[in-house]
Amino acid sequence: MTALERVKKDFIKNRRYEAFIFLIVFFGVFGFLANKMGAANLLQTLMNSAWDLLTNTVFYIMGITVLSGALGKLFVEFGVIRLLELVLAPLMRPLFGLPGVAALAGVMTFLSDNPAIISLAKDKSFSKYFTKSELLSLTNFGTAFGMGLIVITYMIGFGYFGAAMIGLVGAVFGSIISTRLVQYLLRDVFSKDETTQENGATPEHVKALPVSFKSEGGVFLRTINAILDGGKNGVDLGLAIIPGVLVISTMVMMFTNGPQDSAIGYQGLAYEGVPVLPWIAGKFSFLFKFLFGFEHGELIAFPITSLGAVGAALSILKSFVAQNMITGNEIAVFTAMGMCWSGYLSTHTAMLDTLGHRELTSKALIAHTVGGLCAGVIAHYLFLVSQFI
Repeated sequence: MTALERVKKDFIKNRRYEAFIFLIVFFGVFGFLANKMGAANLLQTLMNSAWDLLTNTVFYIMGITVLSGALGKLFVEFGVIRLLELVLAPLMRPLFGLPGVAALAGVMTFLSDNPAIISLAKDKSFSKYFTKSELLSLTNFGTAFGMGLIVITYMIGFGYFGAAMIGLVGAVFGSIISTRLVQYLLRDVFSKDETTQENGATPEHVKALPVSFKSEGGVFLRTINAILDGGKNGVDLGLAIIPGVLVISTMVMMFTNGPQDSAIGYQGLAYEGVPVLPWIAGKFSFLFKFLFGFEHGELIAFPITSLGAVGAALSILKSFVAQNMITGNEIAVFTAMGMCWSGYLSTHTAMLDTLGHRELTSKALIAHTVGGLCAGVIAHYLFLVSQFI
């Protein structure tokens, strides 16, 4: 048997093991749920939950993304982004260890989503102002603000403006910690020659990046085009979150809630399930209360869901509000962790792969996990302090 044949045989053998393990896990999970809920109720709950999320949550979030997309495009069209960049640029080096032009990346991801970092980082006129380690840490910096405008707008919709602003401050602190930590973890990865820009300049000698916004037509035409183009981008983003909301939220809720009427039992209604997450959270309730001020174990479902998709996490919030589990503290913590963790498990690998350094994904994830936890803790204690002011 040749070496190539042995490799092929081992590959097929490993794939068989993988399929066998997958089937065990798949039938084990759904068998557990079916045993508790009944097979018919389980299937009805899956379909009813997905339908309710689609009609009552996804379209609501899409409405927000369309409005925020139009607003963001107007900001770009009339130079507000450029103004914000100039104002924030002096803060980048002392706070984040990044050149001033990084402010543009933060603003763009705040108005859109994490992948906005990729297009900027791949632009040589932008990336030349960063060392290699700084450019990679830009993924952590930008991710902490992904979908920020949408998250904040959604939270304010529940009547918690002040708490949402506190959450924004918490996300900023989380971003600082995440960015600085990943830079520390990458300090030995690149040699000295690789930590300077292509032109050999150090970050302190790089001038501000000139950002141009080419516009044509009169003010009215530019306004209409910006609103329509931005709204269209919002529709695309709203459609993009549908799989995450329907699949991730449904599964998380299946392990969060019990039957809606404990006296009757399971009826196949939307959002019924087996409360596994609250049971696990109950074992560490003292820790979650100390760190985040959570009074209910079910609330841990929001940050967990944010790891995969913050849009899916937002869809869970309505259920918590309906059960009177939410106060200003929870909104502050959710805003901070939702922004900082905005789907980073699903985007970090792709972002670093695009930049050609997939092998550094684990370091970036570790740093961002710590940053997100710190964001939630800081938001909690900032909210407590605000109650005495």
